[in-house]
Amino acid sequence: MKKTFPLNIEGKNRDRVVEATKHDIRKYVKRQLRVALPEGVDYWDWDCRFGTSTETATVVHFATITKLIDDVAAAGGASFYIELVAKNGVRTAKPNTAQ
Repeated sequence: MKKTFPLNIEGKNRDRVVEATKHDIRKYVKRQLRVALPEGVDYWDWDCRFGTSTETATVVHFATITKLIDDVAAAGGASFYIELVAKNGVRTAKPNTAQ
């Protein structure tokens, strides 16, 4: 998903638009998680970029997206850009530190 979400839409409450964008993002993630995993892959991982525009988007952690959207909305931003790309994730064993 590579999309710019406007937050100021004529005739719509800004708070409802913010919640609708979060819902669209969650819906996309749930849909991607239903896709069958390729052979040798343990889970879907995410490459995420977020910013007020495509030029200013920076790499962020997937878990921080909701807070970033709230921050843009609280600052009065007119829109934000989000890029979510699913990638293959393979679990690795934790190193044994107990001796």
